[in-house]
Amino acid sequence: MNTQNGTRRPLRAAAAIRGGQAGRRHITRAGVIRRQLDQIAPGVAVVCMVPVTTAGAHGTHVMLLNDLAQPIGDADAHRAAGRLLSRAFPAARGTAHDYYVQSGRMVDATPAAPAALGTDTAPAAL
Repeated sequence: MNTQNGTRRPLRAAAAIRGGQAGRRHITRAGVIRRQLDQIAPGVAVVCMVPVTTAGAHGTHVMLLNDLAQPIGDADAHRAAGRLLSRAFPAARGTAHDYYVQSGRMVDATPAAPAALGTDTAPAAL
């Protein structure tokens, strides 16, 4: 009887190799972004990016926070960090995101109401 057990192992090995390569790329990318953010604003731990619209003009409000969640940096540092992260994560432009420097992760920070409030099932206001 022919079994496919022999063909499964190389596929798992290839997946493990690809996973390891992806992990090394993530570590390298996070290290590069961490070094660049440290040059822009030393001590930055979190970069908060919120899309805003003012008088019809679209833009992004960027906040640089240290480990104690205190704002740091000047307007030029905020613009530079915003440009750096918008180029590194182009898909994150439309919604609010937080970039955690220590882990190198971009997290969706869109405000949402808890499901227990029932706002998702409320009828639409006319």
